[in-house]
Amino acid sequence: MDELAGLFEQNRAWASGVRAQDPEFFNKLAKQQAPAYLWIGCSDSRVPANTVVGLLPGDVFVHRNVANVVVHSDMNCLSVLQFAVDVLRVRHIIVCGHYGCSGVQAVLNRDRLGLADNWLRYVRDVEDKHAARLSALAKTGQHDRLCELNVIEQVAHVCETSIVRDAWERNQPLSVHGCIYGIQDGILHDLNTTVRNGGETIARYETAIAALGA
Repeated sequence: MDELAGLFEQNRAWASGVRAQDPEFFNKLAKQQAPAYLWIGCSDSRVPANTVVGLLPGDVFVHRNVANVVVHSDMNCLSVLQFAVDVLRVRHIIVCGHYGCSGVQAVLNRDRLGLADNWLRYVRDVEDKHAARLSALAKTGQHDRLCELNVIEQVAHVCETSIVRDAWERNQPLSVHGCIYGIQDGILHDLNTTVRNGGETIARYETAIAALGA
């Protein structure tokens, strides 16, 4: 494991620093997991969930995949979602995309990446759905807009899952949000997609899409 020696050294330094600030931190962390948030984000190494929102380990339950996609046949994502909602009883689900997403750029460029092309087909579906809206923009603006549209579509997908609909039917407090992160400035932007019950889903989707403009 000599290749990872630097990482182990950094880990020990990090753990020592945490204990210096709070000697009981790891003891408390080991006793329970009670996050208020489920973060569904992109696998991009530049967008670490806890760091972006300034929260500690234990505060955010995380699922990440290329281009922050939520697919109803993806048992990995659905298992995380079900565990977060039914077991951990999170109160907020955040779908977070980011500007400069390589997966979105690959879709726009029609790049061939290999196996990942099959996964990014779901983002291509978003592009096809909003083709007229995207074509009205200059090439330089299409990437940012598709990143935003993709988040809004994935929020709708979360709201349509049986997991979330069942939670709302039993009056469990649960909100679904859509955000996008700016790698260039570190700022998280609200895409105005917050849904608090099943009856709001369509209206909030339409409002969020309209707010993007052309």
